[in-house]
Amino acid sequence: MDLQRFDSYQGGAGPDFNEHVLHKTILVGDSGVGKTSLLVQFDQGKFIPGSFSATVGIGFTNKVVTVDGARVKLQIWDTAGQERFRSVTHAYYRDAQALLLLYDITNKSSFDNIRAWLTEIHEYAQRDVVIMLLGNKADVSSERVIRSEDGEMLAREYGVPFMETSAKTGMNVELAFLAIAKELKHRAGQQADEPSFQIRDYVESQKKRPSCCSFL
Repeated sequence: MDLQRFDSYQGGAGPDFNEHVLHKTILVGDSGVGKTSLLVQFDQGKFIPGSFSATVGIGFTNKVVTVDGARVKLQIWDTAGQERFRSVTHAYYRDAQALLLLYDITNKSSFDNIRAWLTEIHEYAQRDVVIMLLGNKADVSSERVIRSEDGEMLAREYGVPFMETSAKTGMNVELAFLAIAKELKHRAGQQADEPSFQIRDYVESQKKRPSCCSFL
């Protein structure tokens, strides 16, 4: 599947899709960190090596996931990381419920730019938007330049959940999206006397499970 087809691709939508509320999630981060590959891995369960050039503009896919026995509809937007498309990306922040912010563990500049991305998010997105930091390409351990501890430290500084992922192997990809879906579902149906769902605690508890972080 080439990029131009992906930009107009809308997978996972069943006939009853419009009967449910959409939860809008956006993938952001520098160009080349693996946003498109991460989305394809989650949506289709596969990795297509060498098939994507830099995303032009923005594209999306619809995905239905099951959380605590309930169906949650995610509309996941894949954005361009290049500077010339930033103004386009900013327009999509405003009505996003969740943002997955990616860097490449083999690319120091993509990690160094996370603070700039967070500044943009805090400027343009809703105050209560759910943010998750992902260190992608964790399968390329021999080329790692960003330690997992560095990602953890930065996430703690900004008060957001963090995990490392691999769009190639599927490591933690489903967990990242399901954690977001679980948080959004809880917010939508939370009762006044019900304790709030703590997404960081949930992510940490799932990461400690033996099966969560293994390579496929």
